[in-house]
Amino acid sequence: MTDAPEIFIDISTAIMCVAGDDLLCRMVEPQDDANNHRPRLPFGPFMPDQHRTMEIGLRHWVREQVGVDLGHVEQLYTFADQGRQRDFEAPDTHTVSVGYLALANQTARGSGGGASLWRNIYSFFPWEDWRDGRPACLDESIIPALDTWLTAAPEAQERVRLAFGRDRDQWDEEFVLERYEILYEAGLTEESYLEGRNPEPLYQGIPGTSLQLDHRRILATALGRLRGKFKYRPVIFDLMAPQFTLTQLQKTAEAILGVRLHKQNFRRMVEKSNFLDSTGKMEKSRGRPAELFRFRHGDRADRPLSGLRVSSSRPRRG
Repeated sequence: MTDAPEIFIDISTAIMCVAGDDLLCRMVEPQDDANNHRPRLPFGPFMPDQHRTMEIGLRHWVREQVGVDLGHVEQLYTFADQGRQRDFEAPDTHTVSVGYLALANQTARGSGGGASLWRNIYSFFPWEDWRDGRPACLDESIIPALDTWLTAAPEAQERVRLAFGRDRDQWDEEFVLERYEILYEAGLTEESYLEGRNPEPLYQGIPGTSLQLDHRRILATALGRLRGKFKYRPVIFDLMAPQFTLTQLQKTAEAILGVRLHKQNFRRMVEKSNFLDSTGKMEKSRGRPAELFRFRHGDRADRPLSGLRVSSSRPRRG
Protein backbone atom coordinates (compact mmCIF):
# COMPACT_ATOMS: atom_id res chain seq x y z
CA MET A 1 0.00 0.00 0.00
CA THR A 2 1.49 3.32 -1.06
CA ASP A 3 1.39 6.42 1.09
CA ALA A 4 -1.17 9.05 0.18
CA PRO A 5 0.34 12.14 -1.48
CA GLU A 6 0.79 15.29 0.55
CA ILE A 7 -1.91 17.82 -0.29
CA PHE A 8 -1.20 21.50 -0.79
CA ILE A 9 -3.89 24.17 -1.24
CA ASP A 10 -3.15 27.29 -3.22
CA ILE A 11 -5.29 30.29 -4.07
CA SER A 12 -5.20 31.64 -7.64
CA THR A 13 -6.89 34.87 -8.66
CA ALA A 14 -8.01 36.04 -12.11
CA ILE A 15 -8.19 39.84 -11.73
CA MET A 16 -9.99 41.50 -14.63
CA CYS A 17 -10.54 45.07 -15.70
CA VAL A 18 -11.44 46.92 -18.89
CA ALA A 19 -9.43 49.66 -20.57
CA GLY A 20 -11.02 51.09 -23.70
CA ASP A 21 -11.78 48.13 -25.98
CA ASP A 22 -9.64 45.67 -24.04
CA LEU A 23 -10.63 43.16 -21.38
CA LEU A 24 -7.46 42.79 -19.33
CA CYS A 25 -6.20 40.34 -16.73
CA ARG A 26 -3.42 40.97 -14.22
CA MET A 27 -0.40 38.73 -14.70
CA VAL A 28 2.92 38.12 -12.98
CA GLU A 29 5.90 37.60 -15.25
CA PRO A 30 8.37 34.75 -14.56
CA GLN A 31 11.39 36.06 -12.64
CA ASP A 32 13.83 33.35 -11.69
CA ASP A 33 13.33 30.53 -14.19
CA ALA A 34 14.97 31.16 -17.54
CA ASN A 35 13.35 28.00 -18.90
CA ASN A 36 9.82 29.09 -18.03
CA HIS A 37 8.69 31.84 -20.40
CA ARG A 38 5.07 31.73 -19.35
CA PRO A 39 3.36 34.32 -17.12
CA ARG A 40 1.02 33.31 -14.31
CA LEU A 41 -1.88 34.56 -12.25
CA PRO A 42 -1.25 35.95 -8.77
CA PHE A 43 -1.36 32.97 -6.41
CA GLY A 44 -0.01 31.64 -3.14
CA PRO A 45 -0.60 28.94 -0.54
CA PHE A 46 -3.54 29.03 1.83
CA MET A 47 -2.07 29.27 5.33
CA PRO A 48 -4.82 28.67 7.92
CA ASP A 49 -2.53 29.82 10.74
CA GLN A 50 -2.33 33.25 9.06
CA HIS A 51 -5.47 33.45 6.88
CA ARG A 52 -8.77 33.16 8.72
CA THR A 53 -10.56 32.68 5.39
CA MET A 54 -9.48 31.92 1.83
CA GLU A 55 -10.64 35.35 0.69
CA ILE A 56 -8.35 36.95 3.27
CA GLY A 57 -5.57 34.77 1.89
CA LEU A 58 -6.26 35.77 -1.72
CA ARG A 59 -6.30 39.48 -0.83
CA HIS A 60 -3.00 39.02 0.99
CA TRP A 61 -1.30 37.43 -2.02
CA VAL A 62 -2.81 39.91 -4.50
CA ARG A 63 -1.69 42.86 -2.38
CA GLU A 64 1.80 41.41 -1.97
CA GLN A 65 2.35 40.33 -5.57
CA VAL A 66 0.60 42.97 -7.67
CA GLY A 67 -0.63 45.67 -5.29
CA VAL A 68 -4.15 45.86 -6.73
CA ASP A 69 -7.14 46.92 -4.63
CA LEU A 70 -9.94 44.48 -5.47
CA GLY A 71 -13.65 45.18 -5.81
CA HIS A 72 -15.97 42.26 -6.55
CA VAL A 73 -14.47 38.89 -5.54
CA GLU A 74 -16.03 35.44 -5.85
CA GLN A 75 -14.84 31.87 -5.67
CA LEU A 76 -14.93 30.05 -9.01
CA TYR A 77 -14.10 26.41 -8.55
CA THR A 78 -11.75 23.99 -6.82
CA PHE A 79 -9.33 22.43 -9.30
CA ALA A 80 -8.07 19.11 -7.98
CA ASP A 81 -7.81 16.81 -11.01
CA GLN A 82 -5.16 14.16 -10.77
CA GLY A 83 -2.21 14.90 -13.03
CA ARG A 84 -3.00 18.59 -13.52
CA GLN A 85 -0.55 21.17 -12.15
CA ARG A 86 2.03 18.55 -11.27
CA ASP A 87 5.23 19.39 -9.44
CA PHE A 88 7.82 17.25 -11.22
CA GLU A 89 10.37 17.98 -8.49
CA ALA A 90 7.98 16.72 -5.81
CA PRO A 91 6.00 13.87 -7.44
CA ASP A 92 4.56 12.72 -4.10
CA THR A 93 2.61 15.95 -3.64
CA HIS A 94 -0.76 16.97 -5.04
CA THR A 95 -1.90 20.58 -5.37
CA VAL A 96 -5.51 21.60 -4.95
CA SER A 97 -6.03 25.03 -6.48
CA VAL A 98 -8.95 27.23 -5.44
CA GLY A 99 -9.67 29.73 -8.22
CA TYR A 100 -11.19 33.18 -7.74
CA LEU A 101 -12.57 35.87 -10.03
CA ALA A 102 -11.89 39.46 -8.99
CA LEU A 103 -12.93 42.66 -10.76
CA ALA A 104 -11.09 45.96 -10.67
CA ASN A 105 -12.07 49.37 -12.03
CA GLN A 106 -9.79 51.78 -13.86
CA THR A 107 -8.57 53.37 -10.62
CA ALA A 108 -7.41 50.01 -9.25
CA ARG A 109 -5.75 49.18 -12.57
CA GLY A 110 -3.31 52.02 -12.06
CA SER A 111 -2.21 50.76 -8.64
CA GLY A 112 0.57 48.32 -7.90
CA GLY A 113 3.92 47.82 -9.53
CA GLY A 114 6.80 45.39 -9.57
CA ALA A 115 7.02 42.53 -12.04
CA SER A 116 3.35 42.46 -12.90
CA LEU A 117 1.37 43.63 -15.88
CA TRP A 118 -2.05 43.63 -17.49
CA ARG A 119 -2.58 41.42 -20.55
CA ASN A 120 -5.47 41.34 -23.02
CA ILE A 121 -7.43 38.24 -22.07
CA TYR A 122 -8.01 37.39 -25.74
CA SER A 123 -4.28 36.90 -26.19
CA PHE A 124 -4.84 33.66 -24.24
CA PHE A 125 -8.12 32.77 -26.00
CA PRO A 126 -8.10 34.45 -29.44
CA TRP A 127 -10.96 32.22 -30.66
CA GLU A 128 -13.25 33.86 -28.07
CA ASP A 129 -13.19 37.37 -29.58
CA TRP A 130 -15.87 37.77 -32.27
CA ARG A 131 -16.02 41.57 -32.31
CA ASP A 132 -14.47 41.69 -35.79
CA GLY A 133 -16.35 38.65 -37.03
CA ARG A 134 -15.63 34.95 -36.81
CA PRO A 135 -11.97 34.54 -35.71
CA ALA A 136 -9.88 33.30 -38.62
CA CYS A 137 -7.95 30.92 -36.36
CA LEU A 138 -11.03 28.72 -35.98
CA ASP A 139 -11.16 27.72 -39.63
CA GLU A 140 -7.43 28.03 -40.36
CA SER A 141 -6.08 25.88 -37.54
CA ILE A 142 -8.40 24.93 -34.66
CA ILE A 143 -11.26 23.19 -36.46
CA PRO A 144 -8.95 21.20 -38.83
CA ALA A 145 -6.85 20.08 -35.84
CA LEU A 146 -9.96 19.04 -33.93
CA ASP A 147 -11.25 17.08 -36.94
CA THR A 148 -7.97 15.19 -37.05
CA TRP A 149 -8.23 14.43 -33.33
CA LEU A 150 -11.86 13.30 -33.67
CA THR A 151 -10.86 10.51 -36.04
CA ALA A 152 -9.16 8.89 -33.03
CA ALA A 153 -11.68 10.14 -30.45
CA PRO A 154 -15.12 9.90 -32.11
CA GLU A 155 -16.81 9.84 -28.69
CA ALA A 156 -15.98 13.55 -28.39
CA GLN A 157 -17.98 14.55 -31.50
CA GLU A 158 -20.99 15.81 -29.53
CA ARG A 159 -18.88 17.83 -27.09
CA VAL A 160 -17.02 19.51 -29.93
CA ARG A 161 -20.26 20.20 -31.81
CA LEU A 162 -21.84 21.92 -28.80
CA ALA A 163 -18.78 23.76 -27.56
CA PHE A 164 -17.68 25.12 -30.94
CA GLY A 165 -21.15 25.75 -32.36
CA ARG A 166 -20.84 23.35 -35.29
CA ASP A 167 -23.57 21.82 -37.45
CA ARG A 168 -25.81 24.91 -37.37
CA ASP A 169 -25.60 25.33 -33.59
CA GLN A 170 -24.95 28.87 -32.39
CA TRP A 171 -21.70 29.71 -30.66
CA ASP A 172 -22.38 30.13 -26.92
CA GLU A 173 -20.20 32.85 -25.38
CA GLU A 174 -20.32 31.18 -21.97
CA PHE A 175 -18.68 27.88 -23.06
CA VAL A 176 -15.17 29.26 -22.60
CA LEU A 177 -13.97 26.52 -20.25
CA GLU A 178 -15.57 23.76 -22.32
CA ARG A 179 -13.68 24.91 -25.42
CA TYR A 180 -10.39 25.20 -23.60
CA GLU A 181 -10.80 21.76 -22.00
CA ILE A 182 -11.41 20.17 -25.42
CA LEU A 183 -8.28 21.82 -26.83
CA TYR A 184 -6.30 20.64 -23.81
CA GLU A 185 -7.63 17.09 -24.12
CA ALA A 186 -6.84 17.07 -27.85
CA GLY A 187 -3.24 18.10 -27.12
CA LEU A 188 -3.71 21.48 -28.78
CA THR A 189 -2.40 23.56 -25.87
CA GLU A 190 1.19 23.98 -24.77
CA GLU A 191 0.14 23.12 -21.22
CA SER A 192 -0.99 19.61 -22.17
CA TYR A 193 2.30 18.99 -23.99
CA LEU A 194 4.46 20.27 -21.11
CA GLU A 195 2.50 18.13 -18.66
CA GLY A 196 3.42 15.04 -20.67
CA ARG A 197 -0.06 14.23 -22.00
CA ASN A 198 1.11 14.24 -25.63
CA PRO A 199 4.48 13.08 -26.95
CA GLU A 200 4.31 15.52 -29.89
CA PRO A 201 3.86 19.33 -29.72
CA LEU A 202 0.50 19.31 -31.49
CA TYR A 203 -0.27 22.79 -30.16
CA GLN A 204 2.13 24.43 -32.61
CA GLY A 205 0.10 26.48 -35.07
CA ILE A 206 -2.74 26.96 -32.56
CA PRO A 207 -2.74 30.61 -31.40
CA GLY A 208 -3.01 31.63 -27.77
CA THR A 209 -0.43 32.36 -25.08
CA SER A 210 -0.01 29.60 -22.50
CA LEU A 211 0.24 30.16 -18.74
CA GLN A 212 2.07 28.46 -15.92
CA LEU A 213 0.54 25.56 -14.01
CA ASP A 214 -3.24 25.31 -14.41
CA HIS A 215 -3.76 29.04 -14.72
CA ARG A 216 -5.18 29.20 -18.25
CA ARG A 217 -7.85 26.73 -17.19
CA ILE A 218 -8.67 28.97 -14.20
CA LEU A 219 -8.73 32.02 -16.47
CA ALA A 220 -11.10 30.27 -18.91
CA THR A 221 -13.40 29.48 -15.98
CA ALA A 222 -13.27 33.12 -14.88
CA LEU A 223 -14.13 34.48 -18.34
CA GLY A 224 -17.04 32.06 -18.75
CA ARG A 225 -18.33 32.96 -15.29
CA LEU A 226 -18.07 36.69 -15.97
CA ARG A 227 -19.93 36.35 -19.27
CA GLY A 228 -22.69 34.36 -17.64
CA LYS A 229 -22.98 36.56 -14.56
CA PHE A 230 -23.04 39.69 -16.70
CA LYS A 231 -26.55 38.67 -17.84
CA TYR A 232 -28.11 38.27 -14.40
CA ARG A 233 -26.11 40.53 -12.05
CA PRO A 234 -24.84 44.10 -12.69
CA VAL A 235 -21.16 43.15 -12.35
CA ILE A 236 -20.30 45.36 -15.32
CA PHE A 237 -20.41 48.38 -13.02
CA ASP A 238 -17.58 46.97 -10.90
CA LEU A 239 -15.42 47.46 -14.01
CA MET A 240 -16.52 51.04 -14.67
CA ALA A 241 -15.09 54.31 -13.44
CA PRO A 242 -17.36 56.27 -11.03
CA GLN A 243 -18.57 58.30 -14.02
CA PHE A 244 -18.82 57.02 -17.59
CA THR A 245 -20.50 57.57 -20.93
CA LEU A 246 -22.91 55.17 -22.60
CA THR A 247 -20.31 54.49 -25.28
CA GLN A 248 -17.81 53.47 -22.61
CA LEU A 249 -20.42 51.21 -21.02
CA GLN A 250 -21.18 49.56 -24.37
CA LYS A 251 -17.47 49.02 -25.11
CA THR A 252 -17.10 47.34 -21.74
CA ALA A 253 -20.05 45.04 -22.45
CA GLU A 254 -18.60 44.14 -25.86
CA ALA A 255 -15.16 43.48 -24.38
CA ILE A 256 -16.64 41.06 -21.84
CA LEU A 257 -18.88 39.18 -24.28
CA GLY A 258 -16.50 39.31 -27.24
CA VAL A 259 -19.25 40.48 -29.62
CA ARG A 260 -20.48 43.73 -31.16
CA LEU A 261 -23.80 45.08 -29.90
CA HIS A 262 -26.35 47.20 -31.72
CA LYS A 263 -25.93 50.75 -30.38
CA GLN A 264 -29.59 51.79 -30.22
CA ASN A 265 -30.79 48.44 -28.87
CA PHE A 266 -28.11 48.57 -26.16
CA ARG A 267 -29.08 52.08 -25.11
CA ARG A 268 -32.77 51.23 -24.98
CA MET A 269 -31.99 48.21 -22.82
CA VAL A 270 -29.83 50.28 -20.45
CA GLU A 271 -32.56 52.91 -20.13
CA LYS A 272 -35.12 50.23 -19.23
CA SER A 273 -32.79 48.71 -16.64
CA ASN A 274 -33.10 51.78 -14.40
CA PHE A 275 -29.43 51.41 -13.46
CA LEU A 276 -28.14 54.87 -14.37
CA ASP A 277 -28.33 58.40 -13.06
CA SER A 278 -27.18 61.36 -15.09
CA THR A 279 -24.44 63.39 -13.43
CA GLY A 280 -25.48 66.52 -15.29
CA LYS A 281 -21.95 66.72 -16.66
CA MET A 282 -20.46 66.21 -20.07
CA GLU A 283 -17.27 64.39 -20.94
CA LYS A 284 -14.52 66.68 -22.18
CA SER A 285 -13.33 65.47 -25.54
CA ARG A 286 -12.25 66.76 -28.93
CA GLY A 287 -15.38 65.49 -30.61
CA ARG A 288 -19.01 65.86 -29.68
CA PRO A 289 -19.38 65.98 -25.84
CA ALA A 290 -21.05 62.92 -24.30
CA GLU A 291 -23.21 62.85 -21.19
CA LEU A 292 -21.68 61.29 -18.08
CA PHE A 293 -23.63 58.78 -15.99
CA ARG A 294 -23.08 56.90 -12.73
CA PHE A 295 -24.42 53.62 -11.38
CA ARG A 296 -27.59 54.36 -9.43
CA HIS A 297 -27.49 51.49 -6.93
CA GLY A 298 -24.41 52.15 -4.85
CA ASP A 299 -25.41 49.63 -2.18
CA ARG A 300 -26.42 46.37 -3.85
CA ALA A 301 -26.36 44.08 -0.84
CA ASP A 302 -30.11 44.23 -0.29
CA ARG A 303 -31.15 44.75 -3.91
CA PRO A 304 -31.68 41.68 -6.12
CA LEU A 305 -30.58 43.49 -9.28
CA SER A 306 -30.58 41.71 -12.60
CA GLY A 307 -27.86 42.08 -15.20
CA LEU A 308 -27.91 43.29 -18.78
CA ARG A 309 -29.39 40.54 -20.92
CA VAL A 310 -27.49 41.15 -24.11
CA SER A 311 -26.07 38.74 -26.64
CA SER A 312 -25.26 38.75 -30.31
CA SER A 313 -28.25 37.76 -32.42
CA ARG A 314 -25.99 36.90 -35.35
CA PRO A 315 -25.90 33.18 -36.17
CA ARG A 316 -22.30 32.00 -35.81
CA ARG A 317 -21.83 28.59 -37.30
CA GLY A 318 -18.76 26.43 -37.17
